[in-house]
Amino acid sequence: MIVYNFGSINIDHVYRVPHFVRPGETMTSNAYQQVLGGKGANQSIALARANCDVKHIGAIEKSDTRLLTTLQDFGVDTSFVNLSDTPTGHAIIQVNDEAENAIVLFAGANHQISESQIDDVLAQASRDDWVLLQNETNNIELIIERAKHYGLSVVFNPAPMDVNTVKPLIDNIDLLIVNEVEAMDLCQVDTIEEAQTTLQQRYPQLKIILTLGRQGVRYIYKNEVIEVAAFNVEAIDTTAAGDTFIGYCLAGLQLSLPIEDVLRQACAASAICVTQTGASSAIPTVAQVKAFLA
Repeated sequence: MIVYNFGSINIDHVYRVPHFVRPGETMTSNAYQQVLGGKGANQSIALARANCDVKHIGAIEKSDTRLLTTLQDFGVDTSFVNLSDTPTGHAIIQVNDEAENAIVLFAGANHQISESQIDDVLAQASRDDWVLLQNETNNIELIIERAKHYGLSVVFNPAPMDVNTVKPLIDNIDLLIVNEVEAMDLCQVDTIEEAQTTLQQRYPQLKIILTLGRQGVRYIYKNEVIEVAAFNVEAIDTTAAGDTFIGYCLAGLQLSLPIEDVLRQACAASAICVTQTGASSAIPTVAQVKAFLA
Protein backbone atom coordinates (compact mmCIF):
# COMPACT_ATOMS: atom_id res chain seq x y z
CA MET A 1 0.00 0.00 0.00
CA ILE A 2 1.44 3.36 -1.09
CA VAL A 3 0.64 6.98 -0.21
CA TYR A 4 0.94 9.30 -3.21
CA ASN A 5 1.52 12.70 -1.65
CA PHE A 6 0.87 15.66 -3.96
CA GLY A 7 2.57 18.18 -1.74
CA SER A 8 4.60 21.33 -1.34
CA ILE A 9 8.36 21.43 -1.02
CA ASN A 10 9.63 24.64 0.55
CA ILE A 11 12.80 26.27 1.74
CA ASP A 12 11.91 27.43 5.24
CA HIS A 13 13.49 30.56 6.69
CA VAL A 14 12.91 30.21 10.45
CA TYR A 15 13.38 33.13 12.85
CA ARG A 16 13.21 32.87 16.65
CA VAL A 17 11.57 36.03 18.02
CA PRO A 18 10.33 37.17 21.46
CA HIS A 19 6.90 37.88 19.94
CA PHE A 20 5.37 38.08 16.48
CA VAL A 21 6.33 41.21 14.58
CA ARG A 22 3.65 43.90 14.87
CA PRO A 23 2.65 46.33 12.10
CA GLY A 24 5.37 48.95 11.70
CA GLU A 25 7.79 47.14 14.04
CA THR A 26 11.38 46.17 13.19
CA MET A 27 12.74 43.35 15.35
CA THR A 28 16.05 41.53 15.70
CA SER A 29 15.66 37.74 15.74
CA ASN A 30 17.40 35.59 18.34
CA ALA A 31 18.28 32.82 15.90
CA TYR A 32 17.90 31.84 12.24
CA GLN A 33 17.73 28.54 10.34
CA GLN A 34 17.25 27.66 6.68
CA VAL A 35 15.75 24.17 6.38
CA LEU A 36 13.64 21.91 4.18
CA GLY A 37 9.94 22.51 4.80
CA GLY A 38 6.50 22.68 3.26
CA LYS A 39 3.48 20.83 4.61
CA GLY A 40 3.76 18.29 1.83
CA ALA A 41 7.45 17.55 2.38
CA ASN A 42 7.01 17.37 6.15
CA GLN A 43 4.11 14.93 5.81
CA SER A 44 6.08 12.76 3.39
CA ILE A 45 8.98 12.64 5.83
CA ALA A 46 6.64 11.76 8.71
CA LEU A 47 5.13 8.96 6.61
CA ALA A 48 8.58 7.62 5.78
CA ARG A 49 9.70 7.91 9.42
CA ALA A 50 6.61 5.88 10.35
CA ASN A 51 7.74 3.15 7.93
CA CYS A 52 5.08 3.93 5.33
CA ASP A 53 5.77 3.66 1.58
CA VAL A 54 5.39 7.24 0.29
CA LYS A 55 5.92 8.76 -3.13
CA HIS A 56 6.11 12.55 -3.25
CA ILE A 57 4.73 14.43 -6.25
CA GLY A 58 5.63 18.08 -6.69
CA ALA A 59 8.11 20.51 -8.23
CA ILE A 60 11.20 22.49 -7.26
CA GLU A 61 13.55 24.89 -9.06
CA LYS A 62 16.17 22.84 -10.91
CA SER A 63 19.10 24.31 -8.94
CA ASP A 64 17.66 23.07 -5.61
CA THR A 65 18.14 19.32 -6.05
CA ARG A 66 19.76 19.17 -2.61
CA LEU A 67 16.19 19.24 -1.28
CA LEU A 68 15.50 15.95 -3.05
CA THR A 69 18.61 14.43 -1.50
CA THR A 70 17.31 15.37 1.94
CA LEU A 71 13.91 13.81 1.23
CA GLN A 72 15.56 10.67 -0.11
CA ASP A 73 17.76 10.41 2.99
CA PHE A 74 14.57 10.24 5.05
CA GLY A 75 13.26 7.42 2.83
CA VAL A 76 10.89 9.39 0.58
CA ASP A 77 10.58 8.36 -3.10
CA THR A 78 11.13 11.58 -5.11
CA SER A 79 11.04 10.10 -8.62
CA PHE A 80 7.83 12.06 -9.36
CA VAL A 81 9.21 15.47 -8.37
CA ASN A 82 9.69 17.67 -11.44
CA LEU A 83 12.49 20.21 -11.91
CA SER A 84 11.24 23.66 -12.93
CA ASP A 85 12.53 27.07 -13.99
CA THR A 86 10.19 28.61 -11.38
CA PRO A 87 11.77 29.39 -7.98
CA THR A 88 11.22 26.79 -5.28
CA GLY A 89 8.46 27.65 -2.83
CA HIS A 90 9.54 29.14 0.45
CA ALA A 91 8.19 30.18 3.84
CA ILE A 92 9.07 32.93 6.29
CA ILE A 93 8.42 31.48 9.75
CA GLN A 94 8.42 33.34 13.06
CA VAL A 95 8.64 31.17 16.20
CA ASN A 96 7.92 33.07 19.43
CA ASP A 97 8.83 32.40 23.06
CA GLU A 98 5.56 30.47 23.55
CA ALA A 99 6.62 28.06 20.76
CA GLU A 100 3.82 29.32 18.50
CA ASN A 101 4.51 30.11 14.86
CA ALA A 102 3.37 32.59 12.22
CA ILE A 103 4.06 31.72 8.59
CA VAL A 104 4.10 33.60 5.27
CA LEU A 105 4.16 31.36 2.17
CA PHE A 106 5.39 31.87 -1.38
CA ALA A 107 4.04 29.12 -3.64
CA GLY A 108 6.61 29.22 -6.43
CA ALA A 109 7.19 25.84 -8.10
CA ASN A 110 4.59 24.23 -5.82
CA HIS A 111 2.01 25.54 -8.29
CA GLN A 112 3.65 23.85 -11.27
CA ILE A 113 2.02 20.40 -10.94
CA SER A 114 0.72 19.62 -14.44
CA GLU A 115 -2.23 17.60 -15.70
CA SER A 116 0.08 15.17 -17.49
CA GLN A 117 2.13 14.70 -14.31
CA ILE A 118 -1.04 13.86 -12.37
CA ASP A 119 -2.20 11.26 -14.89
CA ASP A 120 1.25 9.72 -15.30
CA VAL A 121 1.48 9.18 -11.54
CA LEU A 122 -2.03 7.99 -10.76
CA ALA A 123 -2.18 5.60 -13.71
CA GLN A 124 0.51 3.58 -11.88
CA ALA A 125 -1.37 3.40 -8.58
CA SER A 126 -3.26 0.39 -7.22
CA ARG A 127 -6.79 0.56 -5.83
CA ASP A 128 -5.63 0.09 -2.25
CA ASP A 129 -3.30 3.10 -2.49
CA TRP A 130 -4.10 6.54 -1.05
CA VAL A 131 -3.73 10.08 -2.35
CA LEU A 132 -2.75 12.72 0.21
CA LEU A 133 -3.33 16.43 -0.43
CA GLN A 134 -2.77 19.72 1.36
CA ASN A 135 -3.77 23.16 0.10
CA GLU A 136 -0.29 24.43 -0.85
CA THR A 137 -0.24 23.10 -4.44
CA ASN A 138 -2.25 23.71 -7.60
CA ASN A 139 -4.72 21.50 -9.51
CA ILE A 140 -6.18 20.03 -6.31
CA GLU A 141 -9.65 19.62 -7.82
CA LEU A 142 -8.18 17.77 -10.81
CA ILE A 143 -6.04 15.52 -8.59
CA ILE A 144 -9.14 14.53 -6.59
CA GLU A 145 -11.14 13.93 -9.76
CA ARG A 146 -8.43 11.69 -11.25
CA ALA A 147 -7.87 9.87 -7.95
CA LYS A 148 -11.55 8.95 -7.75
CA HIS A 149 -11.46 7.90 -11.44
CA TYR A 150 -8.75 5.37 -10.53
CA GLY A 151 -10.64 4.23 -7.42
CA LEU A 152 -8.16 5.64 -4.89
CA SER A 153 -8.92 6.88 -1.39
CA VAL A 154 -8.33 10.61 -0.88
CA VAL A 155 -7.05 12.20 2.34
CA PHE A 156 -7.24 16.00 2.45
CA ASN A 157 -5.57 18.36 4.91
CA PRO A 158 -6.91 21.71 3.62
CA ALA A 159 -4.22 24.00 4.97
CA PRO A 160 -3.97 26.86 4.48
CA MET A 161 -7.76 27.03 4.61
CA ASP A 162 -9.57 28.76 1.76
CA VAL A 163 -13.27 28.10 2.31
CA ASN A 164 -14.36 28.95 -1.24
CA THR A 165 -11.80 26.55 -2.70
CA VAL A 166 -12.14 23.76 -0.16
CA LYS A 167 -15.89 23.51 0.38
CA PRO A 168 -16.81 22.22 -3.13
CA LEU A 169 -14.20 19.44 -2.80
CA ILE A 170 -15.40 17.82 0.42
CA ASP A 171 -17.97 15.47 -1.15
CA ASN A 172 -15.17 13.61 -2.94
CA ILE A 173 -12.93 13.25 0.11
CA ASP A 174 -12.68 10.03 2.14
CA LEU A 175 -10.80 11.43 5.15
CA LEU A 176 -10.65 15.11 6.17
CA ILE A 177 -7.96 16.19 8.64
CA VAL A 178 -8.39 19.70 10.07
CA ASN A 179 -7.41 21.62 13.17
CA GLU A 180 -9.94 23.57 15.24
CA VAL A 181 -9.41 26.90 13.45
CA GLU A 182 -9.72 25.29 10.02
CA ALA A 183 -12.88 23.45 11.07
CA MET A 184 -14.52 26.64 12.36
CA ASP A 185 -13.53 28.55 9.22
CA LEU A 186 -14.86 25.80 6.96
CA CYS A 187 -18.20 25.73 8.77
CA GLN A 188 -18.25 29.51 9.39
CA VAL A 189 -19.05 29.12 13.09
CA ASP A 190 -17.46 30.44 16.28
CA THR A 191 -16.91 27.32 18.42
CA ILE A 192 -15.37 23.92 17.86
CA GLU A 193 -18.53 22.18 19.10
CA GLU A 194 -20.61 24.01 16.48
CA ALA A 195 -18.06 23.05 13.84
CA GLN A 196 -18.19 19.38 14.83
CA THR A 197 -21.99 19.32 14.73
CA THR A 198 -22.05 21.09 11.37
CA LEU A 199 -19.53 18.71 9.83
CA GLN A 200 -21.47 15.67 11.05
CA GLN A 201 -24.73 17.03 9.67
CA ARG A 202 -23.40 18.21 6.30
CA TYR A 203 -21.10 15.27 5.56
CA PRO A 204 -22.49 12.16 7.29
CA GLN A 205 -20.36 9.75 5.19
CA LEU A 206 -17.10 11.66 5.72
CA LYS A 207 -14.42 10.45 8.12
CA ILE A 208 -12.96 13.39 10.02
CA ILE A 209 -9.93 13.77 12.24
CA LEU A 210 -10.13 16.99 14.24
CA THR A 211 -6.93 18.07 15.97
CA LEU A 212 -7.33 20.29 19.03
CA GLY A 213 -3.77 21.19 20.04
CA ARG A 214 -3.18 20.72 23.75
CA GLN A 215 -6.72 19.28 24.09
CA GLY A 216 -5.88 16.28 21.91
CA VAL A 217 -7.75 14.93 18.90
CA ARG A 218 -11.18 13.62 17.88
CA TYR A 219 -12.10 11.02 15.28
CA ILE A 220 -15.60 11.62 13.92
CA TYR A 221 -17.53 9.27 11.65
CA LYS A 222 -21.32 9.36 11.43
CA ASN A 223 -22.49 9.35 15.07
CA GLU A 224 -19.24 7.94 16.44
CA VAL A 225 -16.81 10.27 18.22
CA ILE A 226 -13.55 8.96 19.67
CA GLU A 227 -11.36 11.36 21.63
CA VAL A 228 -7.72 10.93 22.63
CA ALA A 229 -5.89 13.32 24.94
CA ALA A 230 -2.67 15.08 24.01
CA PHE A 231 0.56 14.35 25.85
CA ASN A 232 1.81 16.98 28.28
CA VAL A 233 5.26 18.11 27.16
CA GLU A 234 7.21 21.36 27.22
CA ALA A 235 6.90 22.74 23.70
CA ILE A 236 9.83 24.51 22.05
CA ASP A 237 8.71 24.71 18.41
CA THR A 238 5.34 23.61 16.98
CA THR A 239 6.21 24.18 13.31
CA ALA A 240 5.87 20.59 12.01
CA ALA A 241 3.67 19.14 14.77
CA GLY A 242 0.50 18.89 12.68
CA ASP A 243 2.35 17.37 9.72
CA THR A 244 4.02 14.83 12.00
CA PHE A 245 0.61 13.89 13.40
CA ILE A 246 -0.82 13.37 9.92
CA GLY A 247 2.07 11.20 8.72
CA TYR A 248 1.93 8.90 11.74
CA CYS A 249 -1.86 8.86 11.67
CA LEU A 250 -2.00 7.64 8.06
CA ALA A 251 0.70 5.09 8.73
CA GLY A 252 -1.35 3.69 11.59
CA LEU A 253 -4.55 3.63 9.54
CA GLN A 254 -2.78 1.72 6.76
CA LEU A 255 -1.79 -0.92 9.30
CA SER A 256 -5.49 -1.20 10.27
CA LEU A 257 -4.71 -0.48 13.92
CA PRO A 258 -7.63 0.36 16.25
CA ILE A 259 -8.43 4.05 15.86
CA GLU A 260 -7.55 4.81 19.50
CA ASP A 261 -4.08 3.32 18.95
CA VAL A 262 -3.67 5.24 15.69
CA LEU A 263 -4.49 8.55 17.35
CA ARG A 264 -2.37 7.85 20.42
CA GLN A 265 0.66 6.99 18.29
CA ALA A 266 0.18 10.12 16.19
CA CYS A 267 -0.21 12.30 19.29
CA ALA A 268 2.99 10.82 20.72
CA ALA A 269 4.91 11.56 17.52
CA SER A 270 3.58 15.12 17.51
CA ALA A 271 4.51 15.58 21.19
CA ILE A 272 8.09 14.50 20.51
CA CYS A 273 8.25 16.86 17.53
CA VAL A 274 7.35 19.99 19.52
CA THR A 275 10.14 19.39 22.03
CA GLN A 276 12.75 20.02 19.31
CA THR A 277 13.51 22.94 17.01
CA GLY A 278 13.11 22.81 13.25
CA ALA A 279 10.58 21.17 10.96
CA SER A 280 11.63 17.97 9.17
CA SER A 281 14.59 17.49 11.51
CA ALA A 282 12.23 17.35 14.51
CA ILE A 283 10.05 14.51 13.15
CA PRO A 284 10.72 11.39 15.26
CA THR A 285 11.43 7.83 14.18
CA VAL A 286 9.20 4.85 15.00
CA ALA A 287 11.74 3.75 17.60
CA GLN A 288 11.53 7.14 19.33
CA VAL A 289 7.72 7.01 19.36
CA LYS A 290 7.70 3.48 20.79
CA ALA A 291 10.17 4.51 23.50
CA PHE A 292 8.01 7.54 24.36
CA LEU A 293 4.91 5.34 24.69
CA ALA A 294 6.65 2.60 26.68
